[in-house]
Amino acid sequence: MSVEVGVTDPAWLQPQPAETAVTLPAFCYFDDSFHALERNAVFARSWQLVGREDQVAADGDHLIAEIAGVPLVVVRGNDGVLRALHNVCRHRAGPLATCDGKGASALTCKYHGWSYALDGTLRGAPEMGRAQDFDVASIRLPQAEVAVWHGLVFAALAAAVPFATMIDGIDRRLPARAPLSFTQRVSYAIACDWKVYVDNFLEGYHLPVVHPQLNALLDSRIYSTELAPWFVLQSSPLEPTNALYGDGAALYYWLYPNTMLNVLPGRLQTNRVLPLDAGRCRVEFDFFHVAGYADPAGDAQFSDLVQHEDSAICEAVQRGLASRSYQPGRLNPSREQGVWHFHQLLRAGYRAAMPSERGRR
Repeated sequence: MSVEVGVTDPAWLQPQPAETAVTLPAFCYFDDSFHALERNAVFARSWQLVGREDQVAADGDHLIAEIAGVPLVVVRGNDGVLRALHNVCRHRAGPLATCDGKGASALTCKYHGWSYALDGTLRGAPEMGRAQDFDVASIRLPQAEVAVWHGLVFAALAAAVPFATMIDGIDRRLPARAPLSFTQRVSYAIACDWKVYVDNFLEGYHLPVVHPQLNALLDSRIYSTELAPWFVLQSSPLEPTNALYGDGAALYYWLYPNTMLNVLPGRLQTNRVLPLDAGRCRVEFDFFHVAGYADPAGDAQFSDLVQHEDSAICEAVQRGLASRSYQPGRLNPSREQGVWHFHQLLRAGYRAAMPSERGRR
């Protein structure tokens, strides 16, 4: 199947029963035009993890982000309200913030000095007094949606569902614990499409082969996968003899389309998979620990081992997908339910974003 034919062919886009499902076509993972389509089909219509609440705790605190090519500045207003404003001046598209910051009294364009209040309203435009019918009060920055959950900040340009709908059911499963504090961020540049990394996260099928040390910590006999409309939970009791992961269970959450939460005894790890282009992504891995956690350095070291194992296999898979040798393969219905669910949601998003047959004529 060629890329040109495949993108417009409706067959692979249709829902598939889990028992007979196959993977997405290979071109979805390496074609530049398809990567561009995904900006609108997936990222412009979904919730994205953009930062932490402690980064924007006080008035004027702000962080910068980008969703589907749209720059954002997430800022705490003087009224205490958190807003995700478009980081694009209404004058000639200059940036209002170029880095995270604290205690700003206003957002000022770095190009011509237009100034905006923290709620996005224009309050000053140098030397525009002679412009006919120029009304400062009518100009304001567009806003994205924003949500805060367990100290994490999410934003959406136009989400397919409300944030509460996306996470419905997660809180009931989270263990009670002491408050968590951010410890560090580690970023990984990986030569694979963002979906390859997500596919890999969504199944434990590869654990015995790719992650022998991690596999020894989990009870693979009771490793389970649960599907919800907008997330997947993989869980496993931890082997009672392990010293690294502690007593309890490992809960691995994936939130559509590209956010992961690893909920482990005494700590949380979040990672967001950011597409760079067709065939490259960046994974930002954040660590949170309870006060007095025994070995944060050991936790990070073991996580780094697992991440490098994942990176190596994902890059090898990307090469296989781009080789033109690969044809869609059958999914294991008992071990790859999460991958199937992800692909079903993607197919639905692609269908919604593609022009109709009438529009193509």
